[in-house]
Amino acid sequence: RAACATATPRSLTSLTASSLNSRLNLRLSIKTLQFQKHLNSVSSKQAAAQLDEAYLDVTENKQGIPVATDIANAIRARIKEVTGLNSSAGISYNKFLAKMASGYRKPNNFFVIPPSRGEAFVATLPIEKFHGVGPATAGKMHARGIKTGADLARLTMDEMVERFGSWAEYWFNISRGIDNREVKPDRERKSIGAEDTFAEDISTLDEARAMIKPLIDKVWSASEERSLFGRTATLKVKYADFEQITRSKSLPSSFREREELVAVLEGLLSQVFPPRVPVRLLGVTASNFATADQAPVEQIEMAL
Repeated sequence: RAACATATPRSLTSLTASSLNSRLNLRLSIKTLQFQKHLNSVSSKQAAAQLDEAYLDVTENKQGIPVATDIANAIRARIKEVTGLNSSAGISYNKFLAKMASGYRKPNNFFVIPPSRGEAFVATLPIEKFHGVGPATAGKMHARGIKTGADLARLTMDEMVERFGSWAEYWFNISRGIDNREVKPDRERKSIGAEDTFAEDISTLDEARAMIKPLIDKVWSASEERSLFGRTATLKVKYADFEQITRSKSLPSSFREREELVAVLEGLLSQVFPPRVPVRLLGVTASNFATADQAPVEQIEMAL
């Protein structure tokens, strides 16, 4: 099985790659491009997860460091040196548990889930904390009496198929601490996004406009660095009651200027503000990419 670790800017003991069933993946929440050279010096097996996150498989890392926590601490120290930002990391034997572990020691530490603790860790995890489980899915599972990983693991495969269809195998494995997905470094990026959960919920359009500006900056900067320019902008809104919605708009051609992306996203904001209840999170995403060479400039200048 794979072994994994994760980190987020804002990661207990020594743990070797061999003690994690031969492979360690390191997932970092950092500005991936900014640290690309440094990450390449650690492992060529890396894959971006979100704008500021990446998985690294460091089982056979280039620096020959045998201890997973030492690798995580070295990268976290580099993040601090270059950006001044703290970072948290999760280290485990697969990607799902690495993601879960990364949230346990924010904002500036790391957490390890070894193979001997993986299944027990999942058993105590509330279902709404599972990566990829949104409020709607959590609500449906609660209605079926599934509130924790232990509840999920009590289901047989036949019961999983009856309840979850094509997702049955995924939930069957995850509930037992099993995730065999590998780090695939050459995966084509389909979107670039950023989001932020606020310290205090917001309720006004002016607050929302102020909050999405740094998110737009991140997305636009990453788009320019990759020479990938989307023609679709998506706004993500999560309310204080954890309901989540998205709103999208596509243009005939790719965004050429940051201001065009801002205009579209502010237009989407005006559709949902003022909100029915306060908002705890906003996210922005650009997708439907064309490269700089493919973007037809004469069409991009059309009025929105």
